[in-house]
Amino acid sequence: MTKKRGLLLALFMAAIVAADQITKALVRARIPLGGEVPLIPGVVRLTYTENVGAAFSMLQGARWFFLALVLVFFAGVGVLIKKKIVSRPPELWALAAVGGGALGNAVDRALTGRVTDMIEPLFIDFAVFNVADCFITCGAVFLVVYVLFFDGKKE
Repeated sequence: MTKKRGLLLALFMAAIVAADQITKALVRARIPLGGEVPLIPGVVRLTYTENVGAAFSMLQGARWFFLALVLVFFAGVGVLIKKKIVSRPPELWALAAVGGGALGNAVDRALTGRVTDMIEPLFIDFAVFNVADCFITCGAVFLVVYVLFFDGKKE
């Protein structure tokens, strides 16, 4: 990986962390805990919740486990890049999206021991989530689709 691409990926991750932390700060400042604000009526609302676990409140109270998991993730990605197992731009951008989201939630865990969530879809019965979660999910799904259907194909 070139230094230029590495810098762009780092800036992308930093932008994800910034967007995540800004949205969380705005929600904490303007919506009381448990409060709701319609965003798109009937589709999505902002609901301020805090989560001490992972997705769907799994592993509640495992703050240090999740922080260690972020370190393991970045160490693993570093090894994959160094050994050139992961080198194609789509793979790198997908991992950067996951990494940026992981860092966004890690900031919450490190500072407060809980993650601020606020996006609540109303058209399905689903968990309340945040901007970081969106990037983790989209990056992971993109990476899986890319590896399964496009990786190794002739360019």
